[in-house]
Amino acid sequence: MRKDIHPPYGPVVFRDKAAGYAFLTRSTATSAKTVEWEDGRIYPVIDVEVSSASHPFYTGNARVMDTAGRVERFERRFGKR
Repeated sequence: MRKDIHPPYGPVVFRDKAAGYAFLTRSTATSAKTVEWEDGRIYPVIDVEVSSASHPFYTGNARVMDTAGRVERFERRFGKR
């Protein structure tokens, strides 16, 4: 690899606040926010909206869609035919 063309690669904590889940990994992503990890060291933290702890595919919890409300709204707009 050529030197000085790649971003720095180091430890980062990714935190899913919705699920209360965090994991430490290595990444080129950086953040100004920091958090103290279980080992007592301070790492940059990146908050994510969805992780494997909260995604329906991994948890097995499917979201219930409001199909009845959609059908009623469609019928009000265009009428029953």
